[in-house]
Amino acid sequence: MQIWDRFLTDEDRAILAKGRFGRRMGFGRKCGVLVIDAQRYMIGEPGNDAAWPSSCGDVGRAALGAIASLVGAAQPVGTPCFFTRFELDASGADIGVYGRKRDLLQSPHWCLAGTRGAELAEGLHPGPNDIVFVKKKPSAFHGTPLLGYIVERGIDTLLVVGGATSNCVQASVFDASSCNLRVAVVQEAVFDRVPISHAIALFDMDRQFADVIPLADALRHLASQAR
Repeated sequence: MQIWDRFLTDEDRAILAKGRFGRRMGFGRKCGVLVIDAQRYMIGEPGNDAAWPSSCGDVGRAALGAIASLVGAAQPVGTPCFFTRFELDASGADIGVYGRKRDLLQSPHWCLAGTRGAELAEGLHPGPNDIVFVKKKPSAFHGTPLLGYIVERGIDTLLVVGGATSNCVQASVFDASSCNLRVAVVQEAVFDRVPISHAIALFDMDRQFADVIPLADALRHLASQAR
């Protein structure tokens, strides 16, 4: 049973079978780990989530443990990890059209540049083979050097983790697929604020653009990448 199965009708399943959706993509020759917005403002604090307006709460912190274990498995075998940080200027000058959907929050616990909220979450430690960069839009590819880093390193497969599943993770997965990269979304290592958004986003990605896989499979693949 997948997390999205309870939302599908028999008619939905018939449509999927007829169209032959959801085949397995599998891993390619070389992988990288893409960590999407695993930042303090997304994770919050136990017992104090009310002070963090975009916190995903306990589900974010549970996923953070899985993210840290995946990064910890990737670094010793030389698999590059790419960490995105979404941050905005406190003036709102760079918020763009997002500002028409969401207020600019003047809080050190949000994603404003130079604040604690914009930092990577506790427990994530980029290594010398890793890259950390700022993005201004949902996709990790839009207006960033990510694709160039991937090409230079000969990567054809991305293990994608982070949050939020239905926002920046999904946008990044769609763009990665558009660049003809294989994508595996690690289910225990992605998170969202709204359970139904999380489940349906995973369904949509697994149906056509990525393989949604368990953490154990991702760890097993990384172990096979040892030099």
